[in-house]
Amino acid sequence: MPFEPDTGLARIVAGQHEEQTAFLAGLVKVASDNPPGDCAPHGERAALLLEELGFVVERHPLPEDLCRQYGMISATNLIVRHRFGGAEDEGPTIALNAHGDVVAPGDGWTTDPYGAEIRDGWMYGRGVAVSKSDFATYAFALLALKRSGLALAGTVELHFTYDEEAGGRLGPQWLLDQGLSRPDLVLSAGFSYAVVTAHNGCLHLEVEVRGKSAHAAMPKTGDDALAAATRALTAIYDYGERLGRVHSKTEGIDSPTITVGLIEGGVNTNVVPDRVSFRLDRRLIPEEQAGKAEVELRALIENAVASSRGISVNIRRIMLAEPLAPLPGVERLVEALQRNAAEIFTTPIGVSGVPLYTDARLYMQAGIPTVIYGAGPRTLLEANAHRADERLNLNDLMKATAVVSQTLAELLSPGGPPDHVRR
Repeated sequence: MPFEPDTGLARIVAGQHEEQTAFLAGLVKVASDNPPGDCAPHGERAALLLEELGFVVERHPLPEDLCRQYGMISATNLIVRHRFGGAEDEGPTIALNAHGDVVAPGDGWTTDPYGAEIRDGWMYGRGVAVSKSDFATYAFALLALKRSGLALAGTVELHFTYDEEAGGRLGPQWLLDQGLSRPDLVLSAGFSYAVVTAHNGCLHLEVEVRGKSAHAAMPKTGDDALAAATRALTAIYDYGERLGRVHSKTEGIDSPTITVGLIEGGVNTNVVPDRVSFRLDRRLIPEEQAGKAEVELRALIENAVASSRGISVNIRRIMLAEPLAPLPGVERLVEALQRNAAEIFTTPIGVSGVPLYTDARLYMQAGIPTVIYGAGPRTLLEANAHRADERLNLNDLMKATAVVSQTLAELLSPGGPPDHVRR
């Protein structure tokens, strides 16, 4: 259904649609796959596109050694700050965060992953939905506010970062740790048809089981690392079945899970393996405590191999992403987003959680009320997120931009939303 704006800000957003589409295409056409994580060129392209829109862009390049520590080559975080009202005017600071790094395209595409081709109202390309789309949503929502001339008070910041696929520590976490921003509220890249206030956490562990090699003709002269690893894997999969009987109270989130996604080891067919390693992914529901879950899982693995002769085990944490749960003070942002989205999309918009993890958790961990909302799909499958032919409905992009712009106008209006925002 075509977008038919009936508010002042929405009409401005609709008038920017062609300009916004070209902006998004310019982002999609520059690769920013992570890994390998050489994302500084995309950051520079994004900065130039933002400057063409009249924004002042702060570039914050990350040290090379820090990038290498997190498995990346380069990244430059971007901040745009726009103050409404005079210096004496009080008002909140609201940050809008999206990430520009993406997973590699993979096989199976029917179009150029970096071509930004438009077919039947959808733009195709890697990152077009997750989450370069919200570079465009947030930039043009702010641009509409600037062009509206509304009497507002407060500050809107754009935080565009580049390591969500590697855990977010070089993006939002770095910005906060460096004291570059301390917003009152945060809106993080997300979905058009739901306001998301909670998501799963994630723990990645690498487990290395070591024994002693031996000739396969005399296996008892060795200590079989694979046999011990098998005991650990059996315990892990039994544990996974128990996790499946636990259910979250958060709508949109089901049970905690555990997956062994990578395994390697052995020397040759005729050699008792002296080393086996595997990596596992433990998803945490919002009700769980990440530290407690890690201690429990480490003990499970160590106990499983404890009776194995000549075996040692080393467990290394690769990554820990805390679950996202709503903080006090987030209600005003949730209510405004939900109401404006229902009005503009002409359908009820629910509040829910999602079973993945995002950079939003990093603002929450700093005590900042954070909500996920943007120009995303009804479902990840609809957008082909992280799959071939990733796509974004451009009409939804325009609508989501109007939702964000109207919500910001309400939150920055000293006496409540101006009449011409709502009419």
